[in-house]
Amino acid sequence: MGHKQRILLIYTGGTIGMVKDYDSGSLKAFDFKTLKSNIPELNQLDCVIESVSFENPIDSSNMNPVHWVAIAGLIEENYPDFDGFVVLHGSDTMSYTASALSFMLENLGKPVIFTGSQLPIGDLRTDAKENLITSIQIAALQGKAGPVIQEVGLYFEYKLYRANRTTKINAEHFQAFSSPNYPPLAESGVHLKVYDEYLLKPRKSKKLKVHKVLNTDVAILKMFPGLNESVVKSILSTPNLKALILETYGAGNAPTEEWLLKCLKNAIDRNIHIVNVTQCPGGSVIMGRYETSRALVRMQVISGKDITTEAAITKLMYMLGDNVSPKLFKTIFETSLRGELQ
Repeated sequence: MGHKQRILLIYTGGTIGMVKDYDSGSLKAFDFKTLKSNIPELNQLDCVIESVSFENPIDSSNMNPVHWVAIAGLIEENYPDFDGFVVLHGSDTMSYTASALSFMLENLGKPVIFTGSQLPIGDLRTDAKENLITSIQIAALQGKAGPVIQEVGLYFEYKLYRANRTTKINAEHFQAFSSPNYPPLAESGVHLKVYDEYLLKPRKSKKLKVHKVLNTDVAILKMFPGLNESVVKSILSTPNLKALILETYGAGNAPTEEWLLKCLKNAIDRNIHIVNVTQCPGGSVIMGRYETSRALVRMQVISGKDITTEAAITKLMYMLGDNVSPKLFKTIFETSLRGELQ
C-alpha cells in the first residue's frame, strides 16, 4: 500500500454545511464531526480526510479580508502535513475569496479547491455531495511529478475552474459559476477529465509564501449613462483611497466628457491607481481601439485586460498590501501573476 493522500477540509460556513432544524425550518451549521455519517460515500475515497471548521461559521455575505487571512493561515499551518485542501464556502462571495487566496498563496505547489452548494447537505436533492466528493478526489489527484493541480481552483456542478477566473452567475441553478474567459481545468462525467494544457505550471522548488497584509482602500465604480460629476468626484475624494476599478463599456470604453477625464487625470496625478475592467461578462479590455478609450491610454490608466472584477479587486488589495512601488504598479497589475489574465 502506497502513501494515502491526506486532505484537509476547511469549513468556513455557507449552505453546504447547513442542516435543516426541523423544528423551526431554518438552516443551522452542523458539526463537521458528523460529516461521514451524512455522507457515508466519503469512506470509499482512498484518502485520509481531516476537517477543521471556523469557530463561528459565517454566511459568505459576511466574508471579508480578515477571514481570507484566517483561511490562508490554516493552509500555511497545515501545509506540510496535507497533500491537498478543500475549502467549503458559501457561493455568494466564493469567487472573491478564492481569487484573493490565489494571490495570497505565492508558489503554491498543492491543490486548494473551493466548493459549496446551492442546497444544504442534508437536503434530499442536494448538490453538496457530488461537489464535495469530487472536490476531494481532485485535491487528492497525483501525477508522476506530484499533485496534478497546483493552484487555487473552484469546483461546482461537474466543472473545475481556475478560481481567479470565476464569477457567480446564478442564484438558483446548480450551475452557479462560470469562467467566461478561461476554459475549465477539469470536467467530471463518467470519468474525471483533466485538461493538462490549461493548468498553471508552477515553478518547482520554491517555498510557499503566504501574504497576509491586504489593503482595502479600494473601490469599484460602474459606468452608466447619466453618471454625474459629483458622484465621481466624491468617490475619488474618498479619504485614503489608493485604487479604483472603473467598470467600463465593451472593450474598455468610457464617455469622453471633459469633466470625467479631468477627474480621472487628477486622481492619477495624486497616485490613485485606476484600473479599467469591462462590465461585459466575457471579453477583454483593449484600450485605444476606439476613440472613447484613447484618452484613458494617454493618461496611463491600467488595463485590466480580460480579468474579472472579483480578481481585479483582490489583486489590488494584495498588491497594495505588498507595497508595490507606484512606478511598477501598472506593469505588475497588467502581468499575469497566477493565471488571472491573458
